[in-house]
Amino acid sequence: ESLGAPSKGSRKKTTAIQWVSAAHALPVEVRLYDRLFTVADPENAGDEKSFKDFLNPGSIEILKECMVEPSLSQAAAGDRFQFLRHGYFVADVVDSRPGAPVFHRIVDLKDRYRAGPPAKGRR
Repeated sequence: ESLGAPSKGSRKKTTAIQWVSAAHALPVEVRLYDRLFTVADPENAGDEKSFKDFLNPGSIEILKECMVEPSLSQAAAGDRFQFLRHGYFVADVVDSRPGAPVFHRIVDLKDRYRAGPPAKGRR
């Protein structure tokens, strides 16, 4: 299938993945979040340390030149999108400007927070 027209002898496609043209893409800022603390329970980690001692310095990663499709330049604050293979994102309500949105990842497609093996009965 090419440009929406099926080729002879080909099977019908049921899905299509669309990629962003580098020549037409819009550079945006994307903010990725990870765990805030390096331990599960900083209040009870012992050693008479403050919760500040357990802050994860890598809890936020700011990517300045992520390329997205041009239509996202019109994203309104609070609009939500799925970025293929990366997760779900929301347009920032404070830092987004018309033509220059900022996106926060709100749901990762991989469960990085689960510690250890999956619970019984779950895969």
